[in-house]
Amino acid sequence: MGYYDVIQPVDGVATYDGDFTAWAFDQARRLRALQSNDIDVAHVAEEIEDRGKEEVARLESFLRLIILHMLKWDYQPNRRSRSWRNSVMIQRKHAAKHLKKNPSLKHVLDQEFGDAYEVARLEAIDETGLPDRIFPETNPYTFDTIMNRELRLDDPE
Repeated sequence: MGYYDVIQPVDGVATYDGDFTAWAFDQARRLRALQSNDIDVAHVAEEIEDRGKEEVARLESFLRLIILHMLKWDYQPNRRSRSWRNSVMIQRKHAAKHLKKNPSLKHVLDQEFGDAYEVARLEAIDETGLPDRIFPETNPYTFDTIMNRELRLDDPE
Protein backbone atom coordinates (compact mmCIF):
# COMPACT_ATOMS: atom_id res chain seq x y z
CA MET A 1 0.00 0.00 0.00
CA GLY A 2 1.42 3.38 -0.99
CA TYR A 3 0.89 6.92 0.22
CA TYR A 4 -1.83 7.28 -2.40
CA ASP A 5 -3.96 4.80 -0.48
CA VAL A 6 -3.09 5.86 3.06
CA ILE A 7 -3.10 9.64 3.12
CA GLN A 8 -6.61 10.88 3.62
CA PRO A 9 -7.81 14.18 5.05
CA VAL A 10 -8.11 14.03 8.83
CA ASP A 11 -11.45 15.82 8.97
CA GLY A 12 -12.79 14.47 5.67
CA VAL A 13 -12.02 17.65 3.71
CA ALA A 14 -8.77 18.17 1.84
CA THR A 15 -8.03 21.84 1.27
CA TYR A 16 -4.94 23.43 -0.23
CA ASP A 17 -4.43 25.73 2.74
CA GLY A 18 -5.68 23.34 5.43
CA ASP A 19 -3.65 20.20 4.63
CA PHE A 20 -1.60 20.44 1.46
CA THR A 21 -0.49 16.82 1.52
CA ALA A 22 -4.02 15.41 1.71
CA TRP A 23 -5.13 17.95 -0.91
CA ALA A 24 -2.35 16.89 -3.32
CA PHE A 25 -3.25 13.21 -3.08
CA ASP A 26 -6.98 13.97 -3.31
CA GLN A 27 -6.49 16.14 -6.39
CA ALA A 28 -4.33 13.46 -8.03
CA ARG A 29 -7.09 10.87 -7.42
CA ARG A 30 -9.71 13.25 -8.85
CA LEU A 31 -7.64 14.03 -11.95
CA ARG A 32 -7.11 10.36 -12.65
CA ALA A 33 -10.87 9.83 -12.44
CA LEU A 34 -11.46 12.54 -15.09
CA GLN A 35 -9.33 11.02 -17.85
CA SER A 36 -9.97 14.02 -20.10
CA ASN A 37 -8.46 14.05 -23.59
CA ASP A 38 -7.67 17.76 -23.21
CA ILE A 39 -5.33 17.30 -20.26
CA ASP A 40 -2.33 15.04 -19.79
CA VAL A 41 -4.15 13.73 -16.76
CA ALA A 42 -1.72 10.97 -15.84
CA HIS A 43 1.32 13.25 -15.75
CA VAL A 44 -0.44 16.20 -14.13
CA ALA A 45 -1.78 13.89 -11.43
CA GLU A 46 1.68 12.37 -10.97
CA GLU A 47 3.28 15.81 -10.57
CA ILE A 48 0.71 16.88 -7.98
CA GLU A 49 1.11 13.60 -6.14
CA ASP A 50 4.90 14.05 -6.18
CA ARG A 51 4.42 17.35 -4.35
CA GLY A 52 2.54 15.44 -1.67
CA LYS A 53 5.37 12.90 -1.50
CA GLU A 54 7.83 15.76 -1.00
CA GLU A 55 5.92 16.73 2.14
CA VAL A 56 6.21 13.16 3.41
CA ALA A 57 9.95 13.24 2.69
CA ARG A 58 10.32 16.53 4.58
CA LEU A 59 8.72 14.96 7.65
CA GLU A 60 11.08 11.98 7.44
CA SER A 61 14.03 14.37 7.16
CA PHE A 62 13.02 16.29 10.29
CA LEU A 63 12.62 13.02 12.22
CA ARG A 64 15.94 11.65 10.91
CA LEU A 65 17.87 14.70 12.10
CA ILE A 66 16.27 14.58 15.54
CA ILE A 67 17.07 10.89 15.91
CA LEU A 68 20.63 11.29 14.59
CA HIS A 69 21.47 13.91 17.19
CA MET A 70 19.73 11.98 19.96
CA LEU A 71 21.74 8.87 19.09
CA LYS A 72 24.94 10.87 19.21
CA TRP A 73 23.76 12.49 22.47
CA ASP A 74 22.97 9.15 24.09
CA TYR A 75 25.96 7.14 22.84
CA GLN A 76 28.65 9.82 23.05
CA PRO A 77 27.83 11.60 26.32
CA ASN A 78 31.36 13.00 26.58
CA ARG A 79 30.89 14.87 23.29
CA ARG A 80 27.49 16.44 23.99
CA SER A 81 27.20 19.97 22.72
CA ARG A 82 24.87 22.89 22.48
CA SER A 83 24.91 22.34 18.72
CA TRP A 84 23.42 18.84 19.04
CA ARG A 85 20.83 20.04 21.52
CA ASN A 86 19.93 23.03 19.34
CA SER A 87 19.63 20.83 16.28
CA VAL A 88 17.16 18.60 18.11
CA MET A 89 15.16 21.60 19.33
CA ILE A 90 15.01 23.23 15.90
CA GLN A 91 14.06 20.02 14.08
CA ARG A 92 11.37 19.34 16.69
CA LYS A 93 9.85 22.74 15.90
CA HIS A 94 9.97 22.01 12.18
CA ALA A 95 8.40 18.55 12.61
CA ALA A 96 5.63 19.82 14.87
CA LYS A 97 4.82 22.71 12.52
CA HIS A 98 4.87 20.40 9.50
CA LEU A 99 2.50 17.94 11.18
CA LYS A 100 0.20 20.80 12.20
CA LYS A 101 0.08 22.11 8.62
CA ASN A 102 -0.32 18.60 7.17
CA PRO A 103 -2.32 16.56 9.72
CA SER A 104 -2.84 13.75 7.21
CA LEU A 105 0.85 12.90 7.63
CA LYS A 106 -0.10 11.30 10.94
CA HIS A 107 -1.31 8.37 8.82
CA VAL A 108 2.29 7.65 7.71
CA LEU A 109 4.07 8.72 10.88
CA ASP A 110 4.94 5.19 12.06
CA GLN A 111 6.42 4.25 8.68
CA GLU A 112 8.40 7.48 8.36
CA PHE A 113 9.58 7.23 11.97
CA GLY A 114 10.91 3.72 11.30
CA ASP A 115 12.58 4.76 8.06
CA ALA A 116 14.09 7.82 9.76
CA TYR A 117 15.65 5.64 12.46
CA GLU A 118 17.23 3.25 9.96
CA VAL A 119 18.97 6.09 8.13
CA ALA A 120 19.86 8.05 11.30
CA ARG A 121 21.49 4.93 12.75
CA LEU A 122 23.69 4.53 9.66
CA GLU A 123 24.60 8.21 9.79
CA ALA A 124 25.43 7.97 13.50
CA ILE A 125 27.70 4.99 12.86
CA ASP A 126 29.49 6.91 10.11
CA GLU A 127 29.74 10.23 11.96
CA THR A 128 30.85 8.84 15.32
CA GLY A 129 33.14 6.07 14.12
CA LEU A 130 31.64 3.83 16.80
CA PRO A 131 31.05 0.14 16.03
CA ASP A 132 27.69 -0.79 14.48
CA ARG A 133 26.76 -2.89 17.51
CA ILE A 134 26.73 0.21 19.75
CA PHE A 135 23.57 1.53 18.10
CA PRO A 136 20.48 -0.68 18.48
CA GLU A 137 19.09 -2.15 15.28
CA THR A 138 15.61 -1.67 16.69
CA ASN A 139 14.56 1.90 17.32
CA PRO A 140 14.92 2.58 21.07
CA TYR A 141 12.85 5.77 20.86
CA THR A 142 9.18 6.54 20.66
CA PHE A 143 7.83 9.52 18.76
CA ASP A 144 6.92 11.13 22.08
CA THR A 145 10.48 10.65 23.33
CA ILE A 146 12.15 12.31 20.36
CA MET A 147 9.70 15.18 20.45
CA ASN A 148 9.67 15.84 24.18
CA ARG A 149 12.63 14.43 26.08
CA GLU A 150 14.66 17.15 27.73
CA LEU A 151 18.32 17.28 26.77
CA ARG A 152 20.54 18.93 29.35
CA LEU A 153 24.26 19.43 29.01
CA ASP A 154 24.80 18.96 32.75
CA ASP A 155 22.76 15.73 32.89
CA PRO A 156 24.91 12.55 32.87
CA GLU A 157 21.99 10.32 31.69
